[in-house]
Amino acid sequence: MKVIICGAGQVGWQIARHLSGEHNDVTVVDNNAELVRRATDTLDVQGIHGFASYPDVLERAGARDADMIIAATHSDEVNMVTCQVAHSVFKVQRKIARLRAKSYLTAIYSDLYQREHLPIDVVISPEREVAAAAMQRLSAPAAFDTETFMGGMAQLLGIQIDADCPVVNTPLRQLTDLFSTLRALVVGVRRDGTLFAPEPGDQLFVGDSCYVFCHVDDVPRTIEVFGKHEKRQDRVVVVGGGNVGLEVAKALESSTSRIRAKVIERDRKCAERAAEELERTIVLNGDGLDRSLMIEAGIDKADAMLAVTDDDKTNMLAAVRAKAEGCPLAIALINDPTLVPLLPHLGIDAYINPRSTTVSSILRHIRYGRVRQVYSLGDAEAEMIEAEVLSTSPITGQMIRDTDFPEGVLVGGVLKNGEMLRPSGQMRIEEGDVIALFAMADDVPEVERLLQVSIDYF
Repeated sequence: MKVIICGAGQVGWQIARHLSGEHNDVTVVDNNAELVRRATDTLDVQGIHGFASYPDVLERAGARDADMIIAATHSDEVNMVTCQVAHSVFKVQRKIARLRAKSYLTAIYSDLYQREHLPIDVVISPEREVAAAAMQRLSAPAAFDTETFMGGMAQLLGIQIDADCPVVNTPLRQLTDLFSTLRALVVGVRRDGTLFAPEPGDQLFVGDSCYVFCHVDDVPRTIEVFGKHEKRQDRVVVVGGGNVGLEVAKALESSTSRIRAKVIERDRKCAERAAEELERTIVLNGDGLDRSLMIEAGIDKADAMLAVTDDDKTNMLAAVRAKAEGCPLAIALINDPTLVPLLPHLGIDAYINPRSTTVSSILRHIRYGRVRQVYSLGDAEAEMIEAEVLSTSPITGQMIRDTDFPEGVLVGGVLKNGEMLRPSGQMRIEEGDVIALFAMADDVPEVERLLQVSIDYF
């Protein structure tokens, strides 16, 4: 597949990294020559320096025979015009654009814009993706990361292993015997900064972070098995009332659990806009790091705090302040993945990586064939892939124990006849089954070969 990626920032670079690693023909376009150079130096991609919306630049990038264009620059206008030019001039079949401005999103999602007027096949809104991620974090507050799979029947939980964890120092194979009815499986472990797929004889140690794939009905029990306790989130304080904070507050207002939220925003104009658009949420204008303002917002009585400003360090400090004032759950928006290892040492419970959520969303639309979902873990170190098994797949008809999966791949769950099952070595994979796989980044191409899902991307 030939793909043009417009924008060589973090999102564009990560998408290029994934696609080039899967032997696709990738060209990266950016008006920043240094970003283009970084992409071509570190990835197996071609680079074009120039404005992505210019027809001559797209011509040099090979748009005439491109299968897909992904417009992920920092400008909504450039992304939209790029898709328009790709459609009108070069007849590119599939066009994906990242858009931030609410005004554009409102118009595009309404009937005002038909496909022939603004030919964008898929619109990715980072703010909406982050708001959805925030709601998922709140739905499983004991987990530092969470994502749903199999149409909501399964959930991936990121769980920090503490000293009071009942299953610490226990071989993973024994967990199956101890909790035989629990539909949950440890698919990934991060230890000393390194993420890996564990063996059945591996143990969990204090300080590890593990990823558990489980049936949605077993989430509360899974959390309990790993020594965590769930608590209903009724009162939430949101630090940051910009685009992301506003989307989060709106999601909280529309939730069925009737969460009461307060928003703290430093910029007066942003605070006024948030106050106008929100119905039941109280908006406070001031510094989210100000202790007195935090107290006024009721941080000492809040069940959770979300720090979602556009500055990572502010989010981290706001989360630390909230924990110091007695808030039991602090979640920070973190763009820089190198800061994530610091969070447990600061007592921050969970984080949201907007770039990771955006990359995962784009990957779901790129791998369109029988791949139903892709979730990127860590700094694009691994993926959780959900796909339907084809009759032509090499694994069809085989028992899991006889399947030649790479060492960095584990089966997390199997959906058979509408029922989500915990995998076992004796389980046979049949045509039409939906399988969820944890795969290290280097093993993704082999997973796609085994599933035979790389044939049809769009």
